[in-house]
Amino acid sequence: MKDAPQDHRLIDGKAVMARILDDVSAYFAGADIGQKGARLVSVSIGDSPEVAVYVRNQALAAQKAGLRFYQELWSDEVSQEECKQLIVEMNDDPSIVGIILQRPVPDHINVRSLQSAIHPLKDVEGMNPASIGNIVYSDMALAPCTAAAAVELIRETGLELKGLEVVMVGHSEIVGKPAALLLMAEGATVTVCHHMTRALAMHSRRADVLVVAVGKPHLIGADMVKPGAVVIDIGINQITDASGKTQIVGDVDTAAVKEVAGWVTPVPGGVGPVTVAILMRNAMIAHQRQKEVGWIC
Repeated sequence: MKDAPQDHRLIDGKAVMARILDDVSAYFAGADIGQKGARLVSVSIGDSPEVAVYVRNQALAAQKAGLRFYQELWSDEVSQEECKQLIVEMNDDPSIVGIILQRPVPDHINVRSLQSAIHPLKDVEGMNPASIGNIVYSDMALAPCTAAAAVELIRETGLELKGLEVVMVGHSEIVGKPAALLLMAEGATVTVCHHMTRALAMHSRRADVLVVAVGKPHLIGADMVKPGAVVIDIGINQITDASGKTQIVGDVDTAAVKEVAGWVTPVPGGVGPVTVAILMRNAMIAHQRQKEVGWIC
């Protein structure tokens, strides 16, 4: 039986991921990565099945990218100071090209403080305040991965970002705000909406590009989208239907919206795979920058 033809309105995140990983793999295959080789280190604090899924996907991507991947699992009783000391030691290890701090963390851990402790040159997640601040000055090389993935998927449509009317729904520090900064740096006109925005549909219906990251299943319906628009759905929500079956859906009602939009990212299979690929591309850029300053062993 032949596979069903790909719906041209759905942006294939897995295909974009494969292309990025091919580029990263080619770089590391030809790069001088020292006798020990470059490696990524994933740090999880406490045991979490949800985090384990993220780590597994990152490990698979690292393998395809030609990077060694190490998993650190710290006790959920570890102190803030112990965490910071361990991160400082990794900053000083020339074989470590990047540090990934998995979230969530236990309540007694200040995640922002730990993100700040990761050296900007090893901040492959782009979550150090210095990395986010660099975007303001149009240095987007090590941008937050999900925000950068959204921009990458908009580019996949072939549209030029300059002058586009973009509406960002959601203003989190991890996705919404960085995505808005990235898009402004690309020359787009960006409106940021959030839970206090009045008449959300009034804003969303005029957007050439609608980016949504709020964590509310099917918040965006067809009546909220401009015909022909690009819709980037960053939301990941688990819902249970009337039969008791659980499924993963986005913040966008994809089935309805794709009948109006020109392009829409599916959930799953859209932003998620590209986010992981961007993490590997950031590792490549981190390696290049560390080599420039003589950190590579």
